[in-house]
Amino acid sequence: MSSALETLRRDFGGDIIEPGAAGYEPAARAVLASGSPAYVLRPESVRDVQAGVRFAAGAGLALSVRGGGHAFAGFGTNDGGVVIDLGGLANVEVIDKDRHLVRIGGGATWGQVAEALAPYGLAISSGDTKGVGVGGLTLTGGMGWKVRKHGLALDQLAAAEVVTAGGEIVRASAAENPELFWAIRGGGGNFGIVTVFEFVAHPTTDVFYGKIAFPASESATVLHGWADYLRTAPEELSSTATFANPFAGGAEAPVEIFVAFDGDDPELAAGAIDPIRRLGTVIGDDVALVPYADTLVDGLTPPPGIRLVTRSAFAGEESASEVLSILTEAGASGRSPLIAVRSVGGAVSRVPGDATAYAHRGAELMLVTTIAGPEPALDAARPALDAIWAKLAPHVTGAYANFLASATEEDVAAIYPAPTYGRLAAVKRQYDPGNLFAGNHNVRPQ
Repeated sequence: MSSALETLRRDFGGDIIEPGAAGYEPAARAVLASGSPAYVLRPESVRDVQAGVRFAAGAGLALSVRGGGHAFAGFGTNDGGVVIDLGGLANVEVIDKDRHLVRIGGGATWGQVAEALAPYGLAISSGDTKGVGVGGLTLTGGMGWKVRKHGLALDQLAAAEVVTAGGEIVRASAAENPELFWAIRGGGGNFGIVTVFEFVAHPTTDVFYGKIAFPASESATVLHGWADYLRTAPEELSSTATFANPFAGGAEAPVEIFVAFDGDDPELAAGAIDPIRRLGTVIGDDVALVPYADTLVDGLTPPPGIRLVTRSAFAGEESASEVLSILTEAGASGRSPLIAVRSVGGAVSRVPGDATAYAHRGAELMLVTTIAGPEPALDAARPALDAIWAKLAPHVTGAYANFLASATEEDVAAIYPAPTYGRLAAVKRQYDPGNLFAGNHNVRPQ
């Protein structure tokens, strides 16, 4: 350990933060999890990332990689190990204006990206929260307000530079190390640290964005009608429904349909959004033309002692109606979690199922439940939550890694069906045979 630490201090150009040092407490914490790592490393260059990886491997310490730090499962920190915080590697640069090719540092957040691309009239279909990291979101999916038109964030990835477990830099693209390129598009952080992403952006205008609210008493009619309509709606329209929000009245909370129309033509936007307005009694409507960057919101940072527990799954067209019936019944029970349902399909479904390691191309809906509170409150809420998911189980498949607060073997199996997992394990054996990058929904190299 002493030799490895001496080498790190010699080769590492960024900050090395240890327990007791000024700034350790905030450095040790990820957005959604607390930890007590032995070392928090803040690299200033890719060379620093290489030094940090070699140190963790040489010292035999657990390694966590932090981009935005929003992983619900707490992957951005640990106890007693090493955290490599990529926040200093956040440059966003348009490197080819004709091809709309954008080079983004592995520590950038989507808010930084949207702000940097706005003067160029460009955007990348990403998530919906400013502070979420480009890395964590992209490596496992990336659903946001352009998902039905432009696909997942990982679908727009053209190349990446990866620091492997051996501390080497490897470029991954369709032409270079293509199997690694396949794996990092859905396989998470299992194969190394992505220090550079190259995306193909698209020209964007302002977009029509906002939420349309309906009374809770109309939830069943609104939600079934919403799902039916999204099957044939223009792909410029992406939408998410939320209801049973315990912080807004629980069973009496309004049904909120968030919409984003990818275009600035008011007539086309109205044509796409008005069928949703006609689904019920509108009690709130703030849809307006806004810059695309304004569709990304500030994420919540829970106070110490408060945890968010999320659980997710997918539903196909054949089971969507039954799933929505179960969820609306749960939402009216008074013991419901916050429920969100995102319409997918569109561009996501047109990518072949084996083209990337994201394995849920055929899903029509992605559903998420969220509970929040201190541990005693979470324990009290779990029986009702488990009962909801027991009813859902026959009608849903898989899981979306970005909305999972746990990383059990069952979770990993839900994210990666057996054929996908087997192919990922083969890539893992090549690039991380010792499983240094295990702080994730882990694919083992065995």
